[in-house]
Amino acid sequence: MDGFLVVDKAPAMTSHDVVAVARKALGTRKVGHAGTLDPMATGVLVLGFGNGTRLLQYITDGDKSYLATIVLGAATVTDDQEGDVISEADASKITDEEIRAGLSKMVGEIQQRPSSVSAVKVAGERAYDRVRAGEVFELAARTITISSLEVLDIRRAGSRIEIEIDVTCSAGTFIRAIARDLGNDLSVGGHLSALRRTRVAGFSIDQAITFEALKGQDFKALELSDVARQTFNVRELALDEVAELSFGRPLTSNVSDEIFAALSPDNRLIALLKNEIGKAKPIAVFAAAN
Repeated sequence: MDGFLVVDKAPAMTSHDVVAVARKALGTRKVGHAGTLDPMATGVLVLGFGNGTRLLQYITDGDKSYLATIVLGAATVTDDQEGDVISEADASKITDEEIRAGLSKMVGEIQQRPSSVSAVKVAGERAYDRVRAGEVFELAARTITISSLEVLDIRRAGSRIEIEIDVTCSAGTFIRAIARDLGNDLSVGGHLSALRRTRVAGFSIDQAITFEALKGQDFKALELSDVARQTFNVRELALDEVAELSFGRPLTSNVSDEIFAALSPDNRLIALLKNEIGKAKPIAVFAAAN
């Protein structure tokens, strides 16, 4: 069994919880996911199983889209609503123009500091484990790209403001950090109260099955060949080339992308190829010649 599933993760569960259920539903332990979602977050979680796990790294590196709600007027230790409040301020005098200007500064290639309560490893340990152990620290900033950030709605409730945003960004971007940094920029504190991932690379929420469907095994998996076609440039192979690749032999290079997928005439993913000095060398072989 090789393929992919796109699951709409429900709140109050970890990405690993979804993987555990998928292992049972698919009857294999060889299941992985492309990009962790926090327990409070919902939306697109891409699962690869069997040989599909070997493609996950390329999907994880793709850009992602989110719908999120920022709350101004309170900062939390986790930069989201699940953490203890560490400061509060009256945000009622912040104007819509100031909010939009603050968010616009984050569009493009920027330096962003991940939340201390994140899965980023520090000296071999997850940052959130060190925070839970009582350690106080800040992670180093990293370069990320926010290609678009649209304000969908601004709502006011007493001393706090809620802002709905639609974000498309590179892998490694922390949406919680957007809320934190906006709050810091406006000197009122900020955190995230809701997060929904709507897209990972070429996989959208429209393709997703519910968690209940996953548990009930009521789904049809995506084929490796279909995922390869939407993720990579494709080289259609002749039968003799299928045989060559099945033995791990290189082909002549004729595709411009550095890494591309090689598919057989009967639409099987045979290998991933990498261009190197005039040759297209297999970096992963998925199927043998029939």
